[in-house]
Amino acid sequence: MTRKNAFDDAVELHVGDTLQTTIEKAVYRGRGLGRVGGRVVFVPRTYAGDRVKARVREVRSGWAEAALESVLEPAATRRDSPCEYVPRCGGCVYQDLGYEAQLAAKESILRESLARAGAPWEGEIPVSPSPETGWRMRANLHFFQGKDGLRLGLKQEGTRRVVDIERCLQLSDGMNGALRSLRAALGDHRGLSSRLRGVEILESPDGQVRVISLVTALGRHEARRLEFLEREVPGIDGLGVDVGRGHHQWLSGSPHVEAPTLGLSMRVHVRSFFQANRFLYESLARTVVDLLPGRGRALDLYAGVGLFALPLAARDGGEVVAVERAPSAAADARANAKRNGLDGVRVIRRDVREALASTRPEPGERIVLDPPRTGVEQEIVDLVAARRPEAIVYVSCDPPTLGRDLARFASLGFRPDTVRIFDLFPDTFHLETVVRLRPGV
Repeated sequence: MTRKNAFDDAVELHVGDTLQTTIEKAVYRGRGLGRVGGRVVFVPRTYAGDRVKARVREVRSGWAEAALESVLEPAATRRDSPCEYVPRCGGCVYQDLGYEAQLAAKESILRESLARAGAPWEGEIPVSPSPETGWRMRANLHFFQGKDGLRLGLKQEGTRRVVDIERCLQLSDGMNGALRSLRAALGDHRGLSSRLRGVEILESPDGQVRVISLVTALGRHEARRLEFLEREVPGIDGLGVDVGRGHHQWLSGSPHVEAPTLGLSMRVHVRSFFQANRFLYESLARTVVDLLPGRGRALDLYAGVGLFALPLAARDGGEVVAVERAPSAAADARANAKRNGLDGVRVIRRDVREALASTRPEPGERIVLDPPRTGVEQEIVDLVAARRPEAIVYVSCDPPTLGRDLARFASLGFRPDTVRIFDLFPDTFHLETVVRLRPGV
């Protein structure tokens, strides 16, 4: 029998039930953990110390997921959100939590994720904070043609509905202004705007140059119809169109911005991967380089445009092998090595597995791993460990997959001696972690 609003130890939870619980701690992906009748209940957008009312939307063996209905007693760390789109927009889950509490929550979440994966870390975890506003250099937003006109923004949490955004606090004033002008310019072209899917925008760290790439359902022969945007959208220095099936057509200006890094000249294509936080990307690069000891050959796997490979080569003067599969990023890495006179950088545009198999290990070798959110496959872990490098620096944006991979490396004799957090994504649940692994630690 369904027993709604019952909170004793015998409570049974069913979808649609309402409940009250006190949140014990933050868990990954912006959820708070409470308990009802011995059952764990996850409630998004809640924080340690909150007393909340929530409605059950999913029940599993041992746990349930509930949607927040109201905060009955707020935690002392709560604040009034500075963003008018909270909680509709799915972009930031910590906007109404004080920033120091956010950092503490992220450290706690990282420690728990590592412990749950069998790779506990009891040592210190220094945390590098970021300004909360204007930190993004790159962003992806969605278009939606509604009855009320063209929308441009982020998707509402848990839905496909696009929340039209006038000003995102993650973006600079220049980026917000350019996006508003873009939406206005397209609003009078319904035939075109209905075939737009999204926009990628990239801004230089100093905020002076912006390029955009539109994601569309247009054919290659139709992309030129968007050339009018060059004239009607101020603040845009380059314009391109993704026309599907891997084809990209550049219409005007340059697809690159400049991102100076530790005294080096670095170009970044709008479609190349590059760290998003303008305030911390150099500090992240400096830390990775500083954590790699010795002078042996370095392998930078998942190298992007060379954010780590180039400073390594500049410091050591030796060979650095940068492995990157994405065409635009690999082209950027080659151009960046050439423009900085770093002849020791060898860029391999290939899958990491193939590159490792075709590159013989050397004594004193050092390896950087900066994989996507999914982490490193077991085969890659095996290949890296078999090379017996002097050190591995692992850069991760996902605590659960990081914990899994650290446990795999530990089984092969590589354990952490340093763990650091960089809050590259303030107000969101994401966090960047840098871990150094050494053999026999």
